[in-house]
Amino acid sequence: MTRATDPQAPDAAMPQVVDQVALARLYGEPLFALPQDLYIPPDALEVFLEAFEGPLDLLLYLIRKQNFNILDIPMVDVTRQYLGYVDEVRSRNLELAAEYLLMAAMLIEIKSRMLLPPRRQEGGAEPEDPRAELVRRLLEYEQIKLAALRLNQVPQYGRDFIRANVFIEQSLQPRFPDVDVAELQQAWAHILKRAKLVQHHRITREELSVREYMSHVLKALQGPRFVPFEDLFQPEKGSTVLLVTFIALLELAKETLIEITQAEAFAPIYVRLAYTPV
Repeated sequence: MTRATDPQAPDAAMPQVVDQVALARLYGEPLFALPQDLYIPPDALEVFLEAFEGPLDLLLYLIRKQNFNILDIPMVDVTRQYLGYVDEVRSRNLELAAEYLLMAAMLIEIKSRMLLPPRRQEGGAEPEDPRAELVRRLLEYEQIKLAALRLNQVPQYGRDFIRANVFIEQSLQPRFPDVDVAELQQAWAHILKRAKLVQHHRITREELSVREYMSHVLKALQGPRFVPFEDLFQPEKGSTVLLVTFIALLELAKETLIEITQAEAFAPIYVRLAYTPV
């Protein structure tokens, strides 16, 4: 038997066409056919279709997948499917199977309680459904799971977007922002407000002569015999003039040039000359 007709020859598996596309390359050599003695480990082709975050997640998945009413859970079907999944988990991960076994015991307890006749409640109330606590936990877990999914849809920095850093070359000519008329009015009002808070008082000195006002008083007393005391003052000229006039009256009384008289207590005060003018 020649090599060309021997099916066991090494070149029998090679194609006759030289430019055939290779299936793969092994150590740099083209591979046109799969080896017949290829060994694949049993666990190499395992496919995990669903990943659950705990017993409640698995129960909720089984209920929602088969459109069961969560308020009226068929415990027989759900428990059977749940135990089937737990058996798969126990064969691979004993630590992970512990919490699933605890939930399995709870499901079996609920199933057994449903087979027993219900206990009578005090006051004639309806007996509590053994599934009530499980339903409450499932509803709460579903609400939290949906809220987590909505939060996960919110764009996150580093996952959905990144902060862009752009270098902008500054131009040599500065560009000043535009100023609005309202902004100028506010700035002017602020300056006026500050001006009112800071005020300067200037004190001036007014020189008044007592002798001059003594002459004014004597001149005012030349006509009538008696003059009321208040008529000798001029309030419109200010408190300074009033004070100087009062000092002038005291000086004239001291020099006995005038007489200040009063008929009785609390009576009007009058002023007259102490001498008779010529």
